[in-house]
Amino acid sequence: MTPAAEAGKPGRAGSAAAMESLYPFLYAGDSDLDAVMEQVRQSTVAKIAEIADLRRQVCALDAGRLRACAGDMADRLSAGGRLLAFGNGGSSTDAQELATLFLHPGGGMRALPAFCLSNDTAVVTALCNDIGVDVVFSRQVAAFGRGADIAVALSTSGNSENLLRGLAEAGRRGMLTVGIAGYDGGKMAELEGLDHLFVAPSTSVHRIQEAQTTIYHALWELTLAALGARR
Repeated sequence: MTPAAEAGKPGRAGSAAAMESLYPFLYAGDSDLDAVMEQVRQSTVAKIAEIADLRRQVCALDAGRLRACAGDMADRLSAGGRLLAFGNGGSSTDAQELATLFLHPGGGMRALPAFCLSNDTAVVTALCNDIGVDVVFSRQVAAFGRGADIAVALSTSGNSENLLRGLAEAGRRGMLTVGIAGYDGGKMAELEGLDHLFVAPSTSVHRIQEAQTTIYHALWELTLAALGARR
């Protein structure tokens, strides 16, 4: 790569600075391995404490609302509804895991119809290329969504336009709408008609996504428990 091309490469300096701010001990001139390992240990312990505290906050704030949402989800699934999950980037992998939990729960538990709207690369890239990224979820919800279905959107910021449009389209179709966000909920918190919103109140994307994993696992377990109690 030429010096000019290297200089024009976006985000490289910023990315390095971000990594150094997260792990300063890896960039220090100190060659004392024991000291570096102790800093690594302290950093790991601090991060574990942060996520444990955030999960406790979420549980204290949302325990009752998680049960209520799971009850609503169980109602929809009992009526033949399906779960449509979606997100961008890392949140798309969380959406995939959520769908997999319902579709393949293991342990002899009942498989439930669920899928992730970012899985079909051909559809997603066609919509991005021909129309724009903002419609990649709303178009699929419009095509697949039925009144008894559930839409779950995952976002760290809560501000992604394509998620907001997907939830709005789901709401227009009478679907149960669930948002999982971070920070203060972002624009998801302002979305009219959203049935349930769960927020991991942190400014760290890492901690938010870890707490969101707990939120949707709790929703899955509570939904299965609600369905099991009705059988």
